[in-house]
Amino acid sequence: MQIQIRFLRLTGIAEGVSFLVLLLIAMPLKYFFGFPLAVKVVGWFHGILFMMYIVAVISSVRLMKWSFWSMMVAGVASLIPLGTFLLDRGWKKREQELLSELSRKIPVSGDLT
Repeated sequence: MQIQIRFLRLTGIAEGVSFLVLLLIAMPLKYFFGFPLAVKVVGWFHGILFMMYIVAVISSVRLMKWSFWSMMVAGVASLIPLGTFLLDRGWKKREQELLSELSRKIPVSGDLT
């Protein structure tokens, strides 16, 4: 469970960083300095991370106990610069809630009553 949430958070952050690099570095290199290869390379990398992020969101719906609306918000956040960073704070809090919920359900070692 924790690994899946961590994967969601890490792919969200990586996707957000790659989106910012694409917008703030690669696009100016292409249009102001005539270096289109920057967009091609960063664009491919961002595309792969975007697909990984969408897979992570879809696979986390059940675990995070999201509604359809929450899933849509997570998907749309990847289209907005800094969107995944804003969601990550809430996901970190939700991760802690789920872990504390799980720790209450699992008996402490030696306490099998």
